[in-house]
Amino acid sequence: MRKFLTFMLALGAYTAAHAITHIVLVRDTRYQTVTGFGAACCDGAMQPYGTDTQPVRLLYGPTSAIGLNIMRMEISPSFQGEGWGNYNWNGSLPSAKIVKQRGGIVFGTPWSPPGEYKTNGTAQGGNSDSQGRKRGELRKDCYEKFFPWLNTFLAWMKKNGVKVDAVSIQNEPDWWVDYSGCLYTPEQQVTLVKNYAHMLDREKYKGVRLISAEPLGFTQNYSDALMRDPVAREQIDIVAGHLYGHAPLDKGNMKDAAVLATKYGKEVWMTEHSVSDNLDHLPEWSDQLYFAKELNECMLAGCTGYIYWYMRAHWAFVGTGETKYGADNKRNKLLPRAYVLSHFAKHVTGSTRLDTKASFTTSTNSPLETSAYIKGDSVIVMAINSTTTNHDLKVRLPYYVKSGTHILSTGNEKENLCQETAVSIEEPATEVLVSMPANSFSTYIFMIDHDAAAVEDLRVSDNVGEKVYYDLQGRRIDNPRGLCIERSANGTSRKVYVNGR
Repeated sequence: MRKFLTFMLALGAYTAAHAITHIVLVRDTRYQTVTGFGAACCDGAMQPYGTDTQPVRLLYGPTSAIGLNIMRMEISPSFQGEGWGNYNWNGSLPSAKIVKQRGGIVFGTPWSPPGEYKTNGTAQGGNSDSQGRKRGELRKDCYEKFFPWLNTFLAWMKKNGVKVDAVSIQNEPDWWVDYSGCLYTPEQQVTLVKNYAHMLDREKYKGVRLISAEPLGFTQNYSDALMRDPVAREQIDIVAGHLYGHAPLDKGNMKDAAVLATKYGKEVWMTEHSVSDNLDHLPEWSDQLYFAKELNECMLAGCTGYIYWYMRAHWAFVGTGETKYGADNKRNKLLPRAYVLSHFAKHVTGSTRLDTKASFTTSTNSPLETSAYIKGDSVIVMAINSTTTNHDLKVRLPYYVKSGTHILSTGNEKENLCQETAVSIEEPATEVLVSMPANSFSTYIFMIDHDAAAVEDLRVSDNVGEKVYYDLQGRRIDNPRGLCIERSANGTSRKVYVNGR
């Protein structure tokens, strides 16, 4: 008891001496379980496409520096289609094999079904003068051919050593393009899935899951239409979308799309976005913190899988070697953005998100952001401080913890981008004070002490500034009763109650 009181008094003195202290209350209310994080192995920045597997070797697997576990690939219109060269199913095969060997997930997305299935007769989207400005859609008389075509992709990949885990309906069905593309309205997607998705051979390709079409901005009109139709809903396993022009917490987008998806037990995957990809130089540290916030906000929106765009690009995770973007853009070198992603990929994959209530508000690109997760015996708390001021964070937990680790990323380091230090916890506690340095991204991992007296159902007020009460064993209690201790929000006031007085 003496140690507990000493700790509480010391904590109160520390708080009084530091004006900028914030509070986050972590509660044992559980939301989505996170499947993982990844990127796309597609053409473009992945050149020479199909032959260089170094990016996935650097990024994927639990023993890698980054810890990715989901890889996206394109299901091109045909394996040897005219004009596609090596940009076909074979292009992603070498990388896909490595991801699978390392225990990862591989899924395929069509940019377009075969051209002969479409209204414009080509795999191209049709949005150019040379393509006649003719909108490319799946012909109604070819709806019955779509899922058998996906089966041929699954068969070819399996024959060549890769069991594909999931296939999607379409990349960006709402975006009329002049490259490979196909348009669907929400109603057309429902018709396709409702009437023909049973033709996906789930018996032969056991475990394969079906992903919804992936709209440009994760607009809920696509996913909600599927979820409201009971027959179509039964066929969909994962609701997906992108974030171009639409932040995850924006109204009508990812957060709202996740409501019905979660209600019906579907996963929610963000399957493509790139951050600061239009820069003519390597991203600044502020851009990396913006990326960290996007990851955090996706989790708060209910995301279970986050898949970035290219894995190799000067604005992505692995350098391209193009000196015009800066001397640090060395080919096949891990870039700072990869280490930012590793905070989530290494520690949040497989966790379940916990409810949080903070003394600051998280909205799109807030100066301060946080989220929390439970994974086995660990409670994981994320904190992003994009201000130029050092802050402290008082973390109130629903379990006793006995030790902690602080993983810190700042723009001050070029090599050691994930610095680990121990969090001092002298004895089991439900409240820990940690630092949030200026312009930093922090992950705090606290180990639960199952031997300490447990609080089975901790109900703490939503007002994180209210007084907190402890019994003589140091357990937080709802209201003062018996012999107990009161500590005010700023840690300076102490009272001893007997029989609630």
